[in-house]
Amino acid sequence: MSLDDAAKAEGLQIGRTIRARRQHLGLTLQEVAEPAGISIGYLSLIERDKSVPTLTTLSAIARALGVGIDFLIAKPQPNTCISRARNRPQFIVGASQMRYERLGATFPGNELSSFIMTLEPGYTSEMVTHAGEEAVYVLTGSLELTLDGEKLTLAEGDNAHYDAGRPHGWANPSDMPVRVLWTGTINLFDERGET
Repeated sequence: MSLDDAAKAEGLQIGRTIRARRQHLGLTLQEVAEPAGISIGYLSLIERDKSVPTLTTLSAIARALGVGIDFLIAKPQPNTCISRARNRPQFIVGASQMRYERLGATFPGNELSSFIMTLEPGYTSEMVTHAGEEAVYVLTGSLELTLDGEKLTLAEGDNAHYDAGRPHGWANPSDMPVRVLWTGTINLFDERGET
């Protein structure tokens, strides 16, 4: 089995893991969806692996379930402040339309998270809002950023920096993968699940 196949197989377990945790706690879909800030229908799609949530949404679901995001996905562990391209932690959420390479390190007081994200052709995220700020820089390809309902096209080398409290989402309507450097102040891998 290749690394991609293993990652895809692991990614398909996220919905089942969410459902198992929710049922173990005796919670209804509504009791998880409301505090996570998503609809019951969307949570149901995620649990059945019919939809791929962003890490922000996955983090909100984890909080609603009383766990850290690492409970739902393999937690990348950079050993130092250096991230080497040849052995950088990578993971896939869902059935593989979005690949993440973790760049940031974890240390007391850190506020930034940083990833290189690869969006496959046809990928469209849900619209999200959360505390903090985000900056995206397009490494290759063309990204469609929706911000406050306005669709903006970012080409290779373009950048956007915005308050993450504004409704935002991404899409790759092209037939080529898009690679994006993302940095934000949301700590997705907080040990306590308090992102």
